[in-house]
Amino acid sequence: MKYPTVHLHPRKEESLQRLHPWIFSGAIARIEGQPSEGSLVEVRDSRGTSHGFGHYASGSIAVRMLTFEPSTEIDRAFYHKRLSEALRLRLSSHLLRPEGTECPNTCYRLVHGEGDGLPGLIIDVYGSTAVMQAHSLGMHLIRQTLAEVLMEVYQSEGAPIPLEAVYYKSETTLPTQELRELAEDGFLIGHSEAQPVYEHGIRFIPDWLKGQKTGFFIDQRDNRQLVADYASGRRVLNAFCYTGGFSIYALHAGAQQVDSLDSSAKAMYLTEEHVALNFGKDCPRHRSITQDAFEYLEQMPQDAYDLIILDPPAFAKHRKVLRNALMGYRKINTLAFKKVAPGGIVFTFSCSQAVSKEEFRLAVFTAAASSGRRVRILHQLTQPVDHPINIYHPEGEYLKGLVLYVE
Repeated sequence: MKYPTVHLHPRKEESLQRLHPWIFSGAIARIEGQPSEGSLVEVRDSRGTSHGFGHYASGSIAVRMLTFEPSTEIDRAFYHKRLSEALRLRLSSHLLRPEGTECPNTCYRLVHGEGDGLPGLIIDVYGSTAVMQAHSLGMHLIRQTLAEVLMEVYQSEGAPIPLEAVYYKSETTLPTQELRELAEDGFLIGHSEAQPVYEHGIRFIPDWLKGQKTGFFIDQRDNRQLVADYASGRRVLNAFCYTGGFSIYALHAGAQQVDSLDSSAKAMYLTEEHVALNFGKDCPRHRSITQDAFEYLEQMPQDAYDLIILDPPAFAKHRKVLRNALMGYRKINTLAFKKVAPGGIVFTFSCSQAVSKEEFRLAVFTAAASSGRRVRILHQLTQPVDHPINIYHPEGEYLKGLVLYVE
């Protein structure tokens, strides 16, 4: 099939030769044909050599490459192959463990954008419901096809947990306000009500209708398990707790006391829902605190906690506000280092894609120096196996974390 063609300036094909999936608008010399927003285009270098196909957009990222093979057809079979590959990776990682098995796990990320060769697409699965999220107009336009192919893939691959419904949730993720207003969240196939899912045998209730992201923060699954390894007998503060994932793991591991802290009353309600689901309505070892995290850490008594978890929302969504974001990371970590009890543990994270691992680590180093405490790194954390990072697209490594021992 003949597509409109994007011609690049001389030497601007070098990133494509390194298999980086983004083409920025400044790299384009001219466009042959009239591609519409989200349509497929062919990409050629200044010598006319084809480098593959991708979705076109008029923004800064002009093309998101789907394939670097000029002979590949971008059709239903192409998407079937990519989704099958994604599911096989999760099956090989033993992430799909149905209820009734040892340590069941029924929620996972099936598609992680560029990491699974489908830039602009996220699919999270909660039990028998897949929640699809488009971050590009190209993926938004083919959402129904993707949903249908997804159902076919789960049948053909014999997934241990069958798929029964596909929900579309992109009203907050499409690249422009105009597109977000046009997007309509809702079921593309089937219908289901939110039911508790399992993560490492612990139960949570995803809220794909009104919750952040696709309804739950799956990317912290392995890091929550690591918190459990350190929580037994400790007094734990889970700052920026949102739905209380870290708190539930700490309670499950035998923490002496867990305080969940968030400025959002809705977040505290969700946390308390999860506490009740796993430990009953009145859990004497858990306390909910609705307050700004910075204010709380400044005012809290010295040595009140043996383990502090700092998992704030993204302080920087783009590089323009990077300086302010780094100041935020320095301030909150300085407070934690100063206040944690001797021999205490601090788990600290950044989910800001605009903040590199090096920048985040420097911010934490500066905080440690400011606190005057002796601090050692025990673990360097990242996202789990179902959030794979395309080695040619390092921007996909957005989640960064450190576990620190404070003397």
